[in-house]
Amino acid sequence: MATDERRWERFDRRRRISRFVLTLVAAVAVVGSWQFMDIGIVRPDTIPREVADLLTRMYPPDVAYTTRIVEPLVETIQIAALGTIGALVLSVPVALLAAENTTPNAVTFWLGKLIVTVSRSVNTIIWALFFVVMFGSGPLAGAVAIAFRSVGFLGKLLGEEIEEIDFGQVEAVRAAGASSVQVLLYGILPQVKPALVGLSIYRWDINIRDSTVLGFVGAGGIGIQLFRAVNAFAWQSVATVLLVILGVVVATESLSAYTRALVR
Repeated sequence: MATDERRWERFDRRRRISRFVLTLVAAVAVVGSWQFMDIGIVRPDTIPREVADLLTRMYPPDVAYTTRIVEPLVETIQIAALGTIGALVLSVPVALLAAENTTPNAVTFWLGKLIVTVSRSVNTIIWALFFVVMFGSGPLAGAVAIAFRSVGFLGKLLGEEIEEIDFGQVEAVRAAGASSVQVLLYGILPQVKPALVGLSIYRWDINIRDSTVLGFVGAGGIGIQLFRAVNAFAWQSVATVLLVILGVVVATESLSAYTRALVR
């Protein structure tokens, strides 16, 4: 008597074919892009030697150069802080527009989505270039660039949090005769406050890293000193700036992680 043998397979035939086709398309795209951009390494054997030569030029770091980057470093932190605060203020109304359960109508919904998309589509450096032209070189352009770049991030994620709230609490506040502002303050914000604080701290951590390079386009911060050191081929000074940036990033990452733990 023949036995009906069964064999378990993770994917059925259709899914296996789909995965194979997608893998093939991705491989063709990578190979085609590589050839189109004419990417090639002429002498790969020279890479270790060039890296070793650069590291030799950067060692030892110019410790005395630290005194010249203290003020730009503080400016960098201030740019990130002001940009994050500005983004936080702007992101609340944007999130209310971009959330389906709080937006007044379809026009305002798509307006909120448009603001979120435009903000997130443009890199911080591009925003900085735009505002340097508008406001001139300096930290103001950097702070505004950070704010405009962060609005999309905060607005999108906060809007998704607003869509998940218990709307019964909002209706209860509204039924008690609360105004629109009171509904926002007592019906919506208390439910998204932990997410709002956590997202703001996380974005501030990102903005610290972004603001370190804004000086390359004249938007203030420690990036100006890094740009000058690179242009002067002062590699020991470059090493000092990079080590300071690394220290600040590690410190802010630890602080943001600790603060997020408190919020939870």
